[in-house]
Amino acid sequence: MVRDRSRSDNHYAMNLSASCRCPIRTFTSADDLVSVIVPAYNAENTIEETLLSIRTQSHRNLEIIVVDDGSRDRTLDVAQQQAAFDPRIRVVSQPNGGVAAARNLGIDLARGNLVAPVDADDLWRPRKLERQLRALYAAGPQAGLVYCWSAIIDERSIITARASNPSYTGDVLPQLFYGNFVGNGSSALMRKEVVNAVGGYDSSLRAREAQGCEDWKLYLLIAERSNFAAVSDHLVGYRFSNAAMSGDVSQMLRSDAIVREEMAGRHPDSRFELEWGRRHYLEWLLWRELNAQNWKNCSILVNESSVTASSIRTGTRRLKLGLKFLRKKLRKDPASLVGVPFKQDGPTVAVT
Repeated sequence: MVRDRSRSDNHYAMNLSASCRCPIRTFTSADDLVSVIVPAYNAENTIEETLLSIRTQSHRNLEIIVVDDGSRDRTLDVAQQQAAFDPRIRVVSQPNGGVAAARNLGIDLARGNLVAPVDADDLWRPRKLERQLRALYAAGPQAGLVYCWSAIIDERSIITARASNPSYTGDVLPQLFYGNFVGNGSSALMRKEVVNAVGGYDSSLRAREAQGCEDWKLYLLIAERSNFAAVSDHLVGYRFSNAAMSGDVSQMLRSDAIVREEMAGRHPDSRFELEWGRRHYLEWLLWRELNAQNWKNCSILVNESSVTASSIRTGTRRLKLGLKFLRKKLRKDPASLVGVPFKQDGPTVAVT
């Protein structure tokens, strides 16, 4: 269902509350149960640190649902070891079905009215959920999702870059057509009833060899019927590596194209924004791969850019991107967070 923007937000909120088991509340307290969903596949090297960043949240009333997605390494063992230290952790397993199916299973099992997915290689700062809860309820019953900014981290959890810093709030659907400014699948805190109302994450993308944009599609569907809130701070450490799903450029391009085409079908008047966003997405991916010196992926992206733009425009964009890359390499930002650990005061495994 596409949200009718001609209706008032209050009328929408009342209708949504009436159609869901859990009424939308307009206040927050330490008693609010947040269900944290951790999909995990072959994450033995990172999941312990991820779980520690969840367990040490200043908002203590959590249930932490780890969904092992048919891992072939020690992911399940590590998660169960953490569960022995913290009774808030529940570990379940499923045959390998992809990240969307794993997240959906966790949401189905969630007891809280609020859900917060986080990938098994990402990190949260200690007050991430606390600050998002405040922002969500301050935004009122029309808000169904609150996001925050992210810092890019490497395999050692060192910050290598800061993601773009948008602060779009309220009716954000027009901005979201251009691209996923929420950033990743570990940033959002969402009302469970809203997630269920739009059908959760699209697990069919995996069957189409197009995993990667499940989170963006979900955010688009939520934005059709709900407002967004934002916390303007880098509260998520988003880990990028060549082995990660986001490092598979061909798959990410397919996923992005499918989501844009589906949205164009739902919103024909927004085709320009979606097409412009595709070009911008290609440039962003190319910049990322240039910075990582992944030349094979750069070649794929340059070829794709040639298909989606005229030769003159493509050449101009490549030149501008190359100059931007050189300027970044030569410039040093003394105020930057780059090069420091995302969490400098790591907890012990015995924290409860």
